[in-house]
Amino acid sequence: MHSIGDRVLEHIRQACPTTRHRDIAEDIGMTPDAFSRALNGKRAFSSIELARLADRLNADIHWLITGQPDPHRLIVAARHSFDHATGRRDVPGRDADEQVLRDIALAYRQTYPEPRHGPVLPESPDGARTALGENFVRPFADRLENRLGVDVVRVADLSTAYSFTIGGHRVIALPATGNWFRENWSMAHELGHLVRGHHDQGLSETEWDRHEAAANAFAADLLLPRESLAVIDWDRLDAAGLADLVWQWGVSTDALARRLNVLNGHLPAVVRTWAGQTTQRLLRRHGACGSGKDEITLRMDAAARRRFPLALQEAHLKGIASGVLGKGALAWMLGIDPDALEVDSPAVPEVDVDDLAKALGF
Repeated sequence: MHSIGDRVLEHIRQACPTTRHRDIAEDIGMTPDAFSRALNGKRAFSSIELARLADRLNADIHWLITGQPDPHRLIVAARHSFDHATGRRDVPGRDADEQVLRDIALAYRQTYPEPRHGPVLPESPDGARTALGENFVRPFADRLENRLGVDVVRVADLSTAYSFTIGGHRVIALPATGNWFRENWSMAHELGHLVRGHHDQGLSETEWDRHEAAANAFAADLLLPRESLAVIDWDRLDAAGLADLVWQWGVSTDALARRLNVLNGHLPAVVRTWAGQTTQRLLRRHGACGSGKDEITLRMDAAARRRFPLALQEAHLKGIASGVLGKGALAWMLGIDPDALEVDSPAVPEVDVDDLAKALGF
């Protein structure tokens, strides 16, 4: 695809193959003839036409013009809600989440103006599990950052989990709900999107569904590998044993039931009994903890806490200290008023009013 017209045609074929070119031309203020000639390289698109076209097609204008993706473009994949009765997937809060995602991306752009090449991610759930190490579900976010180079952000203003790449930095953004087992699945799911290179730009509904199914399969293989399930004597397992497994694996009873049903075509009696009840009920009634602490509440508290990577915060602190950045973005990350944030920042010299007036020519 050597010309802008070629790239526009390719994006139309991918994003809206049934839409008439005449209708697209009308939407962006072009005549059908002018649009046709621009697609065929007989006429150049104007800058305003390209801007409108990129907006109409939800396309990367940098790619339309240069043939290369914009290294600073926010490329997002979201965890979709799935209706098991209808089989439909959706992200009902996507529009409301947009500003939060932009704010997160801005924090990265301010700190890392130059794009980078992140570390290569493992290609398979087995490879990811090996890299993350044993018992990774409790410190899942820390392991993602320290061992895979995937940052994890948690804020209360999101409706669902997202993943995106900004300037080469891979980021998973989570809603702060306190639901730690759903959060584990969301991190595994979004890691699947990042590993597979998924994003929601210009995808058809069929491609959307295929990407979601692939990310969900990745999460299932990562958190509930077939070999781990196969060694359990399910017929002899009681509620206490099930609670112990759910706690170790960091998943919900519903997720475990669906995984077993996919692999075996049926559910063990104890799983069937608890599949329709909340995971918290099972853990509160039958879970055992030898630490003497309320570990369930501690996990809930951690999954409800605002979180930004320490490396990102430290980079902002350095930027503030050098005078390159203001305090606003860091204060937002911490969830506090900028005026209450005490950090090392350059002293602002006092300016004499008369000297200022003289310098301005007054």
